[in-house]
Amino acid sequence: MYKYLFGPVPSRRLGMSLGVDLVPHKVCSLNCVYCECGKTTSLTIKRDEYINVEEVIKELTDFFENKPNPDYITFSGAGEPTLNSGIGRIIEFIKAEKPNIPVAVLTNGTLLSNKELRLELLNADVVLPSLDAATKSAFIKIDRPNSKINIDDYINGIIDFSNEFNGKIWLEVFILPNYNNDTENLDALKEVFLKIKPEVIQINTLDRPGTVEDITAANKTELERIKDYWNLPNVEIIAAAPQRKNIISYREDIENMILETIARRPCTVADIAKIAGTHINEINKYLGVLEDENKIKISKRERGIFYMIK
Repeated sequence: MYKYLFGPVPSRRLGMSLGVDLVPHKVCSLNCVYCECGKTTSLTIKRDEYINVEEVIKELTDFFENKPNPDYITFSGAGEPTLNSGIGRIIEFIKAEKPNIPVAVLTNGTLLSNKELRLELLNADVVLPSLDAATKSAFIKIDRPNSKINIDDYINGIIDFSNEFNGKIWLEVFILPNYNNDTENLDALKEVFLKIKPEVIQINTLDRPGTVEDITAANKTELERIKDYWNLPNVEIIAAAPQRKNIISYREDIENMILETIARRPCTVADIAKIAGTHINEINKYLGVLEDENKIKISKRERGIFYMIK
């Protein structure tokens, strides 16, 4: 059992992806209203070696020696991976040991104004920054950033990185009705897209319950409306969670374990992850499918969101 690696997980965008978690739950520069990992407990922009680089490399070495290659190795987790000051060294290790496995970095993009970080990420193959808003009011409302983050610096950091990076940039935009789907923000976002010039702009919406109760997912019609409104050739809507089950490596044993566990008593995502001995992100991938199949339901309580058999 690994402490910092999780999966491989069936990902909507990256096939079977081995996750690498570089910060404790939940150290992040944002406290997004929609985050499926829960509320940010340490809202910071300080880069540090939150998790020891050598320990991560030790786990990767063991994985490479004993497991089949995943489709991607992905830096993600329950926080912002670029906050770890050792991310560049770990990417270098992976590319030296497994040059044929593409490395992806899922990041909220807020630290890309840091030139040192941008240099550390140049060895990655795909970087997937988030950009939910291009106006200050929408940014604060949906992403609830650390007070030291300036939206202009944030946007310019992504633009600078796009000019320096030879790999692919897949830009994710998370749409929430009444938060960031107004014309002013959509127009501002399109203007920024034309400067970033990503390979793909991926529109996403709520898949798991977020940290704020009044949020709802954008429906397919709304996402199609926004796609048409932007009228750009590289905009796509991310496939819905149920399609994960079509991935050949979707694991029925994990699905059954979740159902058997919550049949005995309601559990939070963290409870299930602890019982299963796996990562919150991995459990969330399966919960999305189970909820869509109408097999489970949620109950919001003081300690968090609980899952139970429907």
